[in-house]
Amino acid sequence: MTGSPAAQHQLDLVPDALLAGRAADGDTAAFEALARRHGPLMRATARRLTGSLADADDVVQEALVQAWKQLDNLRDPAAVKGWLLRIVGSRSIDHLRKRRNHVGLEDLEHHVGNRVQEHAKPETKDPEHGAVNTSRVEALKSALAKLPEEQRRCWVLKEFNDQSYEEIALTLNISPASVRGRLARARITLARTMEEWR
Repeated sequence: MTGSPAAQHQLDLVPDALLAGRAADGDTAAFEALARRHGPLMRATARRLTGSLADADDVVQEALVQAWKQLDNLRDPAAVKGWLLRIVGSRSIDHLRKRRNHVGLEDLEHHVGNRVQEHAKPETKDPEHGAVNTSRVEALKSALAKLPEEQRRCWVLKEFNDQSYEEIALTLNISPASVRGRLARARITLARTMEEWR
């Protein structure tokens, strides 16, 4: 941290727009004040999206580095909070995609398995039931993989992270109406694909 505690406290009282403008001019203390102010919300958002505190910390660090490098792209300095949250949302999704690719879909399998299990018939210890359930999970994973990326993102954020349309819209930087449309199309496609498993 730069500057004395008194100087930091003074910066903490400065409006977002002024801090963002100063940070864009290279003032690291102004950027640190923005990070202190919005960091907790950024971390909470990243944690909700990634499901992990450690991942959330990584995402916030990456988002702050990206924000520092791209401050010149911020058109409305007063909207810096929403801009930072959009970067966190985008970074969280990138992080989930990397984790999914590197870990081999284990988290997705766990979530999908639980989701499918909720809709399955009462559980029996029968091996055939286990095989059918495994096939059902594989079918849903396959159906999700075939969805267009923007529909899959909306579906995962809604079904796995239980986000509202407004939260998804903020995360993906689209309108709530777009979220509704993408979710509706994703659900129709998944319902058709999974028809035989009902």
